[in-house]
Amino acid sequence: MHAFSRRFRAAQPPEAALRRLPKLPAALSLTVLWRGLAVAGLATTLLLPSTPAVAQEVRSYAVPAGSLDDALNSFARQAGVTLSFTPEQVSGRGSAGLKGSHTVEGGLAALLAGSGLVARAGADGYVLQGVPVTNLGQGDAVLGTVHVSAQATGAPGTTEGSGSYTTDSAATATRLNLSLRETPQSVTVMTRQQMDDQGILELADIVRQTPGLTLNQSGNMGSDSSAIYSRGFVVENYQIDGVGMVNSNYSTLFQTTDMAFYDRAEIVRGATGLMNGMGTPGATINLVRKRPTAWFQASAKVEAGSWDHYRAEADISTPLNEAGTVRGRVVAAYQESGSYIDRLQQRKQLLYGIIEADLAPTTLLTAGFSVLQDDMSGHARSGRPLFYSDGSRTDWSRSDSAAADWAYSRRNYQSFFAALEHGFAGGWKVKGTASHSISDYDEVLGYAAGGNPVRATGAGMNLWAGRWAGAPTQDSLDVYATGPFQLFGREHELVVGATATRSIENTHGYRLWSFSGWSSAIPDIWTWDGNFPAAPYNPALSDIHGKERINSAYFTARFRPTDALALLVGARSTSWENRRATYTYASGTRSESNRAEKGQLTPYAGVVYDLNDSWSLYGSYTDIFKPQNNMDPSGAYLDPLLGKAYEVGTKAELFNKRLNLALAAYLIQQDNYAVQIPGVLAPNGANAYRAASGTETCGFEVEVSGEPLRDWQIAAGFARNMVEDRDGHALNTNIPQNTLKLFTSYKLAGVGQGLTVGGGLRWQNRIWSDNQGPASVRVTQDGYTVMDLMARYPLSKQVTLSANLYNATDEKYYTTTSSAYYGEPRSLRLAMDVRF
Repeated sequence: MHAFSRRFRAAQPPEAALRRLPKLPAALSLTVLWRGLAVAGLATTLLLPSTPAVAQEVRSYAVPAGSLDDALNSFARQAGVTLSFTPEQVSGRGSAGLKGSHTVEGGLAALLAGSGLVARAGADGYVLQGVPVTNLGQGDAVLGTVHVSAQATGAPGTTEGSGSYTTDSAATATRLNLSLRETPQSVTVMTRQQMDDQGILELADIVRQTPGLTLNQSGNMGSDSSAIYSRGFVVENYQIDGVGMVNSNYSTLFQTTDMAFYDRAEIVRGATGLMNGMGTPGATINLVRKRPTAWFQASAKVEAGSWDHYRAEADISTPLNEAGTVRGRVVAAYQESGSYIDRLQQRKQLLYGIIEADLAPTTLLTAGFSVLQDDMSGHARSGRPLFYSDGSRTDWSRSDSAAADWAYSRRNYQSFFAALEHGFAGGWKVKGTASHSISDYDEVLGYAAGGNPVRATGAGMNLWAGRWAGAPTQDSLDVYATGPFQLFGREHELVVGATATRSIENTHGYRLWSFSGWSSAIPDIWTWDGNFPAAPYNPALSDIHGKERINSAYFTARFRPTDALALLVGARSTSWENRRATYTYASGTRSESNRAEKGQLTPYAGVVYDLNDSWSLYGSYTDIFKPQNNMDPSGAYLDPLLGKAYEVGTKAELFNKRLNLALAAYLIQQDNYAVQIPGVLAPNGANAYRAASGTETCGFEVEVSGEPLRDWQIAAGFARNMVEDRDGHALNTNIPQNTLKLFTSYKLAGVGQGLTVGGGLRWQNRIWSDNQGPASVRVTQDGYTVMDLMARYPLSKQVTLSANLYNATDEKYYTTTSSAYYGEPRSLRLAMDVRF
């Protein structure tokens, strides 16, 4: 990939100017082909009419490198113009992409330079014409002085710089780079633009804003008491760049991941056994890293907000040699934050670096690292009790903390990765990725959730105390090949791959909840400041050694029997082994837990049928298999979750593929479904569960994302989910059945440099838990709505100010029905972003 710039001048006559155009590389000879109509040989029109104002407006474009049809589709979608052509004009070429600020005519001239094609402006938009130089007319899009800066802009699906709330492709569901419409499952992509607009900082914020996902937060983020749910199941499958992160002992480690490293988050709801091998049929969250750009760009951002929130970020990307064949990027951030909850403080430090090198025109080497240190003090695993000792309800302030002053959570995540990718003739590609990660965590627990206070005296409460710590390491190797193949005179696609993962954790065991010679009593909760009682003496009691191995091989084939029909079939074979040994110092005894599953086969099938150029119907099926780490009250692990998942729906690409619409209905049948037993703990100190068989989960989801009108972005979704046992009784009633999430922004181009305003809401229906408090009554949190607002104003091309107001109406609500843990009150964050 090479960076270059050219200056074109229109002299008299215009054909003379065109004769002086430089001969550019063949990779920049751009054409367009709408694949769905190519075989039919029909003319294609990329909708949205152009206007003189649109044609002359200078705006930023980010057209990814790839096929020529995708490049001009992307440009027309971003420009909001009509572009008409025939397949014969544009067949069989590639594109290096386009980056920078242009008028519509300037961008078209850049894309078509050297191709023998021109774009003629007309009353209904632009028309591609391939004509001899001497026949060019005055309306061709080579007029005026145009500065062109064209670069390859990154991998398919890249959202940075697009300004959009949607993307052109996602690979998390099948590893094929398919559009959302071509994927026979429910997929949400949280783009870089939406994250910036909503001020999203970590993974938990992604969950709060993603349709169909629910955060059941019983305490401060990062502990095991805050679980992410999708379609009635806890989300346990996390990926980075498509490679699974494995830590079955403590998957909530990933919930506090900072989003500064990432271009986007791809969330596939439903069963994803094809890409994971194992997992609940809830969702997979795949975080896709930022990559270096072939042009220099740099940004710095500072922000401040309520409760002493301060954060600074820097992001620099640049070519490292003159040819641009070696590129690097560095991202760094530092954050200190207080909280609306007393004593809770957070400090973050993070650094990310990545280098890409073009070893050959079709060979790419990538290597990088990331480090995240996240420390919280005054950290609590829950809120205060919901009931007084007489059975009446408490009414704490939202700022009242359950945390002892000495309680903390410390996390230090380190990752090192390298990938080698090579392209072959005929469109085939092979990629291998190796990674090594360390997730170092240490949590000292102390929170006032025991007992129930006496209203008059404040006595009757005690601390739950303990500690858990570890530093699990994971080594992964993922290799796959993908490309087209011919069968029965038509072209199809295939992916074959294998993944090997090793996770090792050597740590110590500590005492939980009760300690000899230590009183956990809090004399008076009304005057308690978290300092008394002091932390109990809690030395290590045991050595714990854990090893987890996952080996899997898979394939996905996408057959195209007709232009309108796509059949996807695949399977994954997974072998899993988990060994855990504990040596107890006091008794000198050793206990072992060895679990394994060999050659577990997970089939997958999907079908997509195009009704027309915009609408499709789809259906998919897969099996469910997940060894569970939930324990029953005796400490025995629940048997693996088994079942079947079905999904049907319709999807659409509207407004020239700028807007994605999806409607899905699903049915999940499972055995050994884990149901939390309220108020009961397993011997390891975690919540205890029971296994329910013959359960069914069903529901539907509606989602829309993208740009329905120029400068208007929207991301919205409604989800309904119901979980019932074999007798029709509702399960997991502490998770809302209905949720609605909406965020939208609009750029007022006529206001100064261009004011962007936006807002959103999150609504859920009521949740409840039975058998709570001294009288074993039902606790209900009624449905509620949280509203957020934002504004962004550029002072210049380099400096932008932004403001985010969260919970604008100051809604007061519990985030759970197990303790008095409140959602965040109204808060404000202000930021200044400087770009170079």
